[in-house]
Amino acid sequence: MKFSPDCRNCPRLADFLDQVRRDHPDYHGRPVAPFGDAQPQLLIVGLAPGMHGANRTGRPFTGDHAGVLLYQTLHRFGFASAAQSVHAADGLRLAGCRITNAVKCVPPQNKPELREIRQCNAYLKAELKALPEGAAVLALGAIAHQAVLLALDMQKTRFPFRHGMRHAVPNGLTLYDSYHCSRYNTQTRRLTPAMFEAIFADISKYLKSR
Repeated sequence: MKFSPDCRNCPRLADFLDQVRRDHPDYHGRPVAPFGDAQPQLLIVGLAPGMHGANRTGRPFTGDHAGVLLYQTLHRFGFASAAQSVHAADGLRLAGCRITNAVKCVPPQNKPELREIRQCNAYLKAELKALPEGAAVLALGAIAHQAVLLALDMQKTRFPFRHGMRHAVPNGLTLYDSYHCSRYNTQTRRLTPAMFEAIFADISKYLKSR
């Protein structure tokens, strides 16, 4: 299923985006497309666009705190051309990496409903299917992890979410788990830069060994 910037398959989210565009006419205010390499070795899966981040700028994890640690780490490991993602036209490029979300539209209170995650899962399923054999998938948070399993038709009980966990999943893919790099998690130090870098070090070692 090809991404559509005009998707209105989830009525609650479509109505919310209509209101967002009325309240913030300068915001992107539409489904947010994946960003990065078309044939990545690493696919990063977040939850959903942030209200004043990706929903504003039109690029995943861009414009709010959630992307600070992510882009710093991507740059450190050679996946990003810069350590900061400011807006969609800032010239930043990803190499061997692509960033997407389990839900492509910003949800009210940043909380998508289960039916919306399921409805949007067809996009994620297509993205996973297009990955080359041996690619790595990094799920940021338990909901993203579960969305990946749903897209792969895998049982949640067989692949529990745990920070730092690594799972061999179908199609020759390897799924890595990390706590989400949200403001709350980084400021409370539930997720530290060292913890996040350790995940990327593991991913980089795996990709280089292939």
